[in-house]
Amino acid sequence: MDLPRYHRLRGAYYRLEGRRCTGCGAVAFPPRPACRGCGGRELEVHALAPRGRVHSFTEMATAPRGFDPPHLMALVELEDGPIIAAQLTDIDPEDIAIGMEVEMVTRRIQEKGPHGYLVYGYKFRPPVPRGEAS
Repeated sequence: MDLPRYHRLRGAYYRLEGRRCTGCGAVAFPPRPACRGCGGRELEVHALAPRGRVHSFTEMATAPRGFDPPHLMALVELEDGPIIAAQLTDIDPEDIAIGMEVEMVTRRIQEKGPHGYLVYGYKFRPPVPRGEAS
C-alpha cells in the first residue's frame, strides 16, 4: 500500500470506521462511495463495533509478501452486522474456533522496505479481561 493511500484510509485502519447510508441505513466496510443496498451517495462516517465472532478462518503456511508466517486470517462478523476479513493475533492456531468472540486491536501490520514506514492497522484477538489489556 502506498503512503498517500494509507493516510487516506487511516480512519478505517485505526478506528474501524465504515460508512452508513443515510437513506436505507446499510453499513459498509471498507468505506465505499455509494451504498450497495440502495445506490445512495449520502453516506456518513460510522464507527463499527470493535467486537465480533469468528465466522470462518484459515492458517496460511505461506504468508503474503511483507507478512510473517504463520498468517492467521478470519472473517469476523461484527456485533453491528458487517463481516470483515482480518488477521488474528495473540492466539495459537489450534485455539481458534468458529463462533469464538474476538475484539479489535491496533497492531503493526508490516514495514515498507528496509528503511520504510511502518503500517499499522486493525487485527482481532480473543478478548482480554479488563485491566490485563496489552
